Amino acid sequence: MAAITPVTTFPIETSRDVAVTTWEAMQAGDDGAAVRLAVYSDRSVQVSGSFGGATVSIGGSNDGETYHALNDAQGNTMSFNAGVLKAIIELPVYLKPWVTGGDGTTNLKVVLSGRKAY
Repeated sequence: MAAITPVTTFPIETSRDVAVTTWEAMQAGDDGAAVRLAVYSDRSVQVSGSFGGATVSIGGSNDGETYHALNDAQGNTMSFNAGVLKAIIELPVYLKPWVTGGDGTTNLKVVLSGRKAY
C-alpha cells in the first residue's frame, strides 16, 4: 500500500481557471494523497487503466482526516470497478482517491478536473 502523490497542472497557459490533478500508477491498496481544490467548484473525475478486480473510490473531507465516498449527479456513490468519467456533486475541502482489492495487474490513473465558477 503506497501513498500516491498527485500532480496538478493548469492546461490553459494564460489562466488558472482550470486545474487538472492526476494520480498515476495506483495499485491494489494504494491511497491517493489528498488535494485542496475547493476553489474549483465545477469538478469531474475520470478513472482508467487495468482494474484487476480493484475498486476505486473518490472521497472527500472537510477536516482532512475523515473521508467519505462522494456521489455523482445521479446520487450514486463514487466507487468504480471499470473506467468512468463522472461529475462530482459535493464540494469538500479535500479530495482523494483510494483503491481497494485488486491484484498484481492493477494499474490505475485517476484524473480530477476542476473549473472555477464565477
